Amino acid sequence: MTTPSSTYRLQLRPEFGFGDARDVVDYLDALGVGAVYVSPVLDATPGSTHGYDVTDPRVARPALGGEEGRLALADAVRAAGLGLVVDIVPNHMSVEVPAANPFWWDLLTKGRASQFAHWFDVDWSRDRILVPVLGSADDVDELTVEDDELVYFDHRFPITGDTDGTPQEIHDRQPYELVDWRRGNTELNYRRFFDITTLAAVRVEQRDVFEMVHSAVLRWVADGDVTGLRVDHPDGLADPTGYMRWLRDAAPGAWIVVEKILHPGEDLPESWPVDGTTGYDALGEIFGVLVDPAGEAPLTSLAAELGQDTDYAAVEQVARRLVTDEILVAEVRRIAALVDADEADARAAVAETMIAFDVYRSYLPDEADHWRSSVATARERRPDLADALDALDRQVTGEPDGELATRIQQTSGMVVAKGTEDTTFYRYTRFAALNEVGGSPDRFGIDVDELHRLAAARDGGSPAAMTTLTTHDTKRSEDVRARMAVLSEVADEFAGLVRTWSARCGLGEPSLELLAWQTLVGAAPISDERLVDYLLKAARESKIRTTWTEPDEEFEQRIRDWPAAVRAAVGDDVDAFVERITGPGWTNALSQKMLQLTAPGVPDVYQGTELWDFSLVDPDNRRPVDYALRRTVLARLDDGEVPAVDETGAAKLLLVHRVLTLRRDRPELFRGYRPMRAEGPAADHAVAYGRGDDLVVVATRLPVGLGEAGGWRDTTLDLPAGEWTDALTGETVDGSSARLASLLDRYPVALLVRG
Repeated sequence: MTTPSSTYRLQLRPEFGFGDARDVVDYLDALGVGAVYVSPVLDATPGSTHGYDVTDPRVARPALGGEEGRLALADAVRAAGLGLVVDIVPNHMSVEVPAANPFWWDLLTKGRASQFAHWFDVDWSRDRILVPVLGSADDVDELTVEDDELVYFDHRFPITGDTDGTPQEIHDRQPYELVDWRRGNTELNYRRFFDITTLAAVRVEQRDVFEMVHSAVLRWVADGDVTGLRVDHPDGLADPTGYMRWLRDAAPGAWIVVEKILHPGEDLPESWPVDGTTGYDALGEIFGVLVDPAGEAPLTSLAAELGQDTDYAAVEQVARRLVTDEILVAEVRRIAALVDADEADARAAVAETMIAFDVYRSYLPDEADHWRSSVATARERRPDLADALDALDRQVTGEPDGELATRIQQTSGMVVAKGTEDTTFYRYTRFAALNEVGGSPDRFGIDVDELHRLAAARDGGSPAAMTTLTTHDTKRSEDVRARMAVLSEVADEFAGLVRTWSARCGLGEPSLELLAWQTLVGAAPISDERLVDYLLKAARESKIRTTWTEPDEEFEQRIRDWPAAVRAAVGDDVDAFVERITGPGWTNALSQKMLQLTAPGVPDVYQGTELWDFSLVDPDNRRPVDYALRRTVLARLDDGEVPAVDETGAAKLLLVHRVLTLRRDRPELFRGYRPMRAEGPAADHAVAYGRGDDLVVVATRLPVGLGEAGGWRDTTLDLPAGEWTDALTGETVDGSSARLASLLDRYPVALLVRG
């Protein structure tokens, strides 16, 4: 098994392709990275900034440098002695530009007679494939014919047969039908990725489809160019277990992690022969221990006072019902048509069951508890649907490999994702730092004992799973989250300020208003442009006052004007508060980074986050990274500089460099997990544990409370006998009761190595 010591995530795009990635391999090697980890590299939609919209899985993306560039990157990585991990997308392909996807183009040309008809999950009970592209139903009159193709503004489609007649008459003879987006939501007859009609699901449960979709990537694995795979969105697959077994058989020596979102307390299916998840579960655990539970009541009161519904379960249920009733209507209809019940009742039963899931999906027949729980909740909420729910349950459990069971399990994850992470997380903003997948906004942190229990469980069950703090999908970066954690310690003060600030320049919608103030102080300094872009996205995702498809121009203009209004009315007060929480935020940031990098699992560093990074959700987190600056800082550290904890972020880069290098050079130090407890008046502010016999990790939590109580004072940590050296500062400590006031004098964290 090619398990890396760590990974470093690079977001490839046309402006940062294979050549640019190759140029930073030497820097990543010097930083201590174990493997270069890249976003999808297969051919994608023209102009794609992320690569998840694959159009041809047989070739390396030309816009990134093509096969020549890929090989040069692989050679550079191999020469440095590093691994190369590639993100793969088995669930869907892009059909946004039909001509860019030869398989979809053939399907549109030939319909059901296409050799690729079985590639895509199409409901062939309708004669034609619905393609939602028109602005309105009347826009069919805008069609023209150019170069033997049907043209609708920038969209081009193939023509089958002759071109006699009007464009509309030609259109009516095609195997596809161009419709408006509203009909797409309600009548779409191909499975899509969530609610994105330009991403059509592919049926990798068919062996020939699996082999074609993975042909290039698995060849690279066999050639030794790729040592690890990250699998995107496994919950959308018809048979995740079967898929994972095929993938493992095809890549027996590869390190394989899956983007499986685990709800707190949920485990990865044991039947999957993979190394673990991509680390959202670890993110929630590590951040959770930095949250002060005393902040829950003041922040809840503030949210309620401003007008937000503070019943998380109720908010989530409403948001999920919005998804089933208005967004994924076509999917619900297709599933309900398979249920032996009255049509209307079947639709309601299917929707209610998916709304009720406490996790993303079930995995029948191996795991049935979540299915049973969801059906029971649906029965409790809708006793009037008893007959339809009985029929649904009977059919699904009686034929767990059948079409009905497959489709409802595939789709429940879409309902949860769209309803919870893409809607509820923007509506329930009481303490937005908790709003990340892998956690739950109503779970206000965890204690140190729980962190130890979960870390030990990972060490015993999935020690090669990835851990992370920031990804291309997180709602905010780790350093924003770390500073926001300080709000839980000063919740009364923050709530009072928000009351004053909102009275002077509010936004008029409580969920967005709460999110806006938290974002403003958490991501500072932030430009008006970045803040507005984020708030517009948040407002549209929440679907309360405005949406992507039906924007409220007046409300959105208020959002655009908000940053300037804040500066004029309360700018000095905001700046003063940010200055107050910045130092404790740095402490939290260093602590959570130390915990992530040293705890069980394979730690990932998202591009650029080795220095302070205050990015928000994509596309904000895909901004260019200044590697020249990072090389300069790293060179200073290698020359012996021991930086202060300040605005440069050099202390964070020092931490990342020292831990990653130690993990790569001395992997034996990072085996096992032993909880340790400090003794003394500030013991509750320390998180400490041993890895193996010769490594001890110490981190600080709740730094505001620590300072207000007088610091560490006489708090100590018992170390095993011997001489210990802090890998960050080079200072030595004799094995005995180490005084934390001395040990953590320069940095709020320590990495002690014996011998």
